[in-house]
Amino acid sequence: MQYLNNVKSDHLHQFDEGNPLAQKKILIATILTGVMMVFEIFGGWFFNSMALLADGWHMSSHMLALGLAYFAYKMARKYARDQRFCFGTWKIEILAGYSSAILLMVVAVFMGVQSIERLFNPVNIHYNEAISIAIVGLIVNFICAWLLRENGHHHHHHSHDDHDHHHHHSHDDHDHHHDHHHSHDDHDLNQKAAFLHVVADAVTSVLAIIALFAGKYFGWDFLDAILGIVGAVLVAQWSWGLIRETGKTLLDAEMEHPVVKEIQEVVEELDNQITITDLHVWKVGRSKFSCILSLNTVNDSLTAEVVRKALSIHEEIVHISVEINKNFHVV
Repeated sequence: MQYLNNVKSDHLHQFDEGNPLAQKKILIATILTGVMMVFEIFGGWFFNSMALLADGWHMSSHMLALGLAYFAYKMARKYARDQRFCFGTWKIEILAGYSSAILLMVVAVFMGVQSIERLFNPVNIHYNEAISIAIVGLIVNFICAWLLRENGHHHHHHSHDDHDHHHHHSHDDHDHHHDHHHSHDDHDLNQKAAFLHVVADAVTSVLAIIALFAGKYFGWDFLDAILGIVGAVLVAQWSWGLIRETGKTLLDAEMEHPVVKEIQEVVEELDNQITITDLHVWKVGRSKFSCILSLNTVNDSLTAEVVRKALSIHEEIVHISVEINKNFHVV
């Protein structure tokens, strides 16, 4: 089906190019995690280690989350030119990150409940075998964490030709750069979600190893369950932070972002007689924003082109729509 066939458009609304390198690394991490998951779940069940079993089930959720992240990258690239997505497919990745964060929270609750149950109903643990499996699991986690770490910033280039529309809807090809840079927006939240899953799994592996050694050499069998609870709390905390971060992006809660203040300052510098009657700002990619402005002015020379060029100093603003209402005072 052809969408928007009555609208002439010579530009794309895909503002984020994706992260092919992260996609490839996540696939490798998914395979490694899946193999180790089988060993840990079987080992924890066979050797009666709650910490190891919890780590194994935790790892199974990570494999699912990593698979989800990989699938999101694939779908975002597949539908990049699909006109049904009016501001691109980047939020498919954010949705995957949000879903992954919820899954991480479910795992944290599961770990906590199972550890509390084991605290009051202890079982015999085969320490030597369980320790061996936990150490191998930790090594796999370190490899996956190294694969999924973020290496600096990803560079993207977006080209939009200069053109005007009747409703003052404009795009700009930014040929210059400026010093305004919000580095905390450069994170790939889909990759970050996958990375957090791996880090959380590494932490639970460390706690499992500590508990197993303490139980073997000091007879502290209770520590297996206690550290399982500690791990659950840590994972829940990380999960909540990721839920808030991805949820904020999905709900377009960006009006407290510094770029909003920057837009207001640019408009004020144009003419002190301009009043901003409506302003909407939201993310359309990593460190990429779209904005809609409605302005009231008595200045007859103010045009959408003037506003667009003024805002173009902020290269993170990649899509600008301007509505100008002229208010003439009769003397």
